Amino acid sequence: MIRGARDCKIEYREHMRGGDGVVVITNYINGPEELNDKGRLFAKITLNPGCSIGYHVHETDAELFYIMKGTAEYNDNGQIRTVTAGNVTICPSGEGHGIANRTEDIVELTAVIVYK
Repeated sequence: MIRGARDCKIEYREHMRGGDGVVVITNYINGPEELNDKGRLFAKITLNPGCSIGYHVHETDAELFYIMKGTAEYNDNGQIRTVTAGNVTICPSGEGHGIANRTEDIVELTAVIVYK
């Protein structure tokens, strides 16, 4: 199967996880079955300047980010770290994270959520 860019569902989430602004999510999959029910998200996330995903804990799944473009502040269990294009973040089950774009440039990342 091949899915074209025009066939990917785009979501706009205001104040995602208590964050700022509107986060744009381009879903690459149409549901968990496309990940053999091993996960629930494979998407591009766009953080415009001033936008963020608030800190949250992953209880029953894990989330990975691959930073494709830009520079962001990543909250890794309460420790704020700078991430840039090419960095990978891993939030295992039972831990928490958040991410914020404090720059004037767009931040793009690929996000994958897999079940425990």
